[in-house]
Amino acid sequence: MSFGKLFIFIGLLFIIIGLIWTVIGKLPGDITFKKGNTTIYFPIVTSIVVSIILSVIFMIIGRLR
Repeated sequence: MSFGKLFIFIGLLFIIIGLIWTVIGKLPGDITFKKGNTTIYFPIVTSIVVSIILSVIFMIIGRLR
């Protein structure tokens, strides 16, 4: 797989993730506290999902080297 095709694949992956993220808003498992005018948001599950996706991308890039 050439780097051009890899970047196209990664770009399409990010577009799909962005569209899903826009529709869903937040993932189940993300914690939100609301009290008065203050909102605290802990994106725990979102952070885990982003970490897994980036790990897979870097693993693919590492194998191409």
